[in-house]
Amino acid sequence: MLKRREAREKALFYLYQSDLLDIDVDELIKMDLKNKKNIDQFTLKLVKGVKNNFENLNEIINLHSSNWQIDRMSILDRNMLRIALYEIMFEQEIPLKVTINEAIEISKKYGTNESGKFVNGILGKVVEEMKIDKKEKI
Repeated sequence: MLKRREAREKALFYLYQSDLLDIDVDELIKMDLKNKKNIDQFTLKLVKGVKNNFENLNEIINLHSSNWQIDRMSILDRNMLRIALYEIMFEQEIPLKVTINEAIEISKKYGTNESGKFVNGILGKVVEEMKIDKKEKI
């Protein structure tokens, strides 16, 4: 079992690869399972959650990212936002601050110098405009 951060990073890698290569994420997972790679359950939950809520997540991102449509964002940033928004919306046991902090730190680690600030800014707008607090989820 991976630590939650590692599971989030793996989910980001799957979604990034799917987005970059225009391959369904389920196919990527099947290839890894066929090659005997273990896939953490939390990673699968995040990847499937993003896939199953893809349009809704994109709509939320577009609504809260002034002057930045999702197709103009870096592949890493938009997928990290999708993961974080999925967690905010559907993973009730994960504190809001943890989700946002993890998204920022992972973005800083793998993205550009501006990725952490960008992800923080959009997630902050979503939380503020949708009036989400620690106890309340979307």
